[in-house]
Amino acid sequence: MKFPPMSLSEFKRRRKPIRDVNKEIKSQMTRVDRFALWITDRVGTMSFFLIIFVWTVLWLGWNLLAPPALQFDPPMGFVFWLFISNLIQILLMPLIMVGQNIQGKHADARAENDLDVNIKAEQEIEVVLHHLEYQNTLLIAMMEKMGVKVEDVLSSVKPE
Repeated sequence: MKFPPMSLSEFKRRRKPIRDVNKEIKSQMTRVDRFALWITDRVGTMSFFLIIFVWTVLWLGWNLLAPPALQFDPPMGFVFWLFISNLIQILLMPLIMVGQNIQGKHADARAENDLDVNIKAEQEIEVVLHHLEYQNTLLIAMMEKMGVKVEDVLSSVKPE
């Protein structure tokens, strides 16, 4: 007969508490990291894209179609607008990439935590299986002591 499996109280005593990865990541972030994430979260939306698109269409439309007296940019203003938009792109791309890197690290930490939780669940299942195996051994021993054959009992039980 096998030795009894680990008790539930012993298992709980050995078990490590589950980590809150989101709190850990937030507590380690600097102001610059939070700013990069803020930019990434805002700039990477359709709303931001639509605002820039509508602004560009209005600006170009007004300066191309309005009467010359009401146009606020000379024809060279378009070149200036392209320069400014390129400058914005040059500044935003590294910020977005920094934010994505931070989000990637956060995702990696969550995945590692998920692995830890899965390992704990597997250990708990193993303890339950050991308990079931031990109970099965005890039941068979009790049946044999009572003179009941296990094969007779199993043959009388018909699976559905």
